[in-house]
Amino acid sequence: MPAATLPRRKGLTGKLTVVLALLGIAAFINYIDRGNLSLAAPMLKDELGLSPAQLGLLLSAFFWTYACLQPVSGWLVDRLNVNWVIAVGFCLWSCATAATGMVHTMVALFVFRLMLGVGESVTFPSCSKIIALHFPEEHRGLANSIVSAGMTLGPGFGMLAGGMLMARVGWRPFFIVLGLVSLCWLVPWLKWMPEARDALPMKKTGAPSFPEFLRLRSAWGTCAGLFSLNYVSYFLITWLPFYLVRERHFSMDSMAKTGGAAYLMGAASATLAGWYSDRWISAGATPTRVRKTFVAGGLAASGLLLGLSAVSGPALCVFLIIAGMIFWGASSSNLWAITQTLAGPQAAGRWTGFQNFVGNLAGMVGPALTGYVLQWTGQFYWAFAIMTAVALAGAASWIFLVGRVEQVRWGKQLQASAVSG
Repeated sequence: MPAATLPRRKGLTGKLTVVLALLGIAAFINYIDRGNLSLAAPMLKDELGLSPAQLGLLLSAFFWTYACLQPVSGWLVDRLNVNWVIAVGFCLWSCATAATGMVHTMVALFVFRLMLGVGESVTFPSCSKIIALHFPEEHRGLANSIVSAGMTLGPGFGMLAGGMLMARVGWRPFFIVLGLVSLCWLVPWLKWMPEARDALPMKKTGAPSFPEFLRLRSAWGTCAGLFSLNYVSYFLITWLPFYLVRERHFSMDSMAKTGGAAYLMGAASATLAGWYSDRWISAGATPTRVRKTFVAGGLAASGLLLGLSAVSGPALCVFLIIAGMIFWGASSSNLWAITQTLAGPQAAGRWTGFQNFVGNLAGMVGPALTGYVLQWTGQFYWAFAIMTAVALAGAASWIFLVGRVEQVRWGKQLQASAVSG
């Protein structure tokens, strides 16, 4: 057994290292683009005369198409060349970002946020498929942590640089330049993208049918867990800048520095947790114990710390927000490694797509619900309380609903094994 596992412990090739870096950069840009409208929220509210409920609806628009198209995106990456799927999606969402900075009505903003969701919908099914195809179990913690670090650094950079730039030149130039510059990512991707592996017909891969997938308890456990993690994430991405500026009376610069520091620490935590989880597994711990410890424990701690920040003084509030993001990063680092292991390469796209569909319903519900709660109560306390409750429920789902973290033997694979036996 030790000799058989030695090849799987080798380091990544140079090309795969570049691929992983590009996936991390794609996630970084992805999360800047989906979160940048929240930075402009105070300006948009005044410029367009929006109510809190209208603002919440606009902030949630992206998730309408993003969430609903996840099953379609999962279907696409399981059947088409995933390298080109992510490239086309990247191009579309970058153009939508640039166009957002050129419009002047709520309806037009809403339309381009919907288009942004269409483009970004392919990102995580594509990343998950690529990691499942090209990265063994002992490298998936690090691989997923790089993607998680990118998605955590994105809002942090957006808050820090975007917040400061918007305070000086307005929000429109930031959107236009960001969208156009982002297109440069396509150049190295087209050169360094991994070896194409054409999708086989489903009957030859042993991948599950959709009803078979829906009958699996672990599938629903990962969906509920992602919904909770995303609820926390999107609550912060869409409302934290507004909360700090209007509720806590931070300046735009102070808001940018606080949010930027929180996301920077979250990204560092995600990378470190992903690296350590791989080392822990290599030392003999089971993927079940390692992945669930990080995902469930990190999510529960994050929800509690962020909830406490709403009832603390200004200095302690900043500390608790940063600490909450550190634990959120640790949780996110191992989440997709669980999905990729359970699904296996043949079903990674489908599982990721459906899980991301359910998980990103949080983006449709969370920002809009927060807006309505704020309008009804006039304060953020109850919005933070709801977020904490959702986080704790999600931690429980990772522990109790998700089974052992090992590849599922789908019905077709079992039949094939019986025949061959």
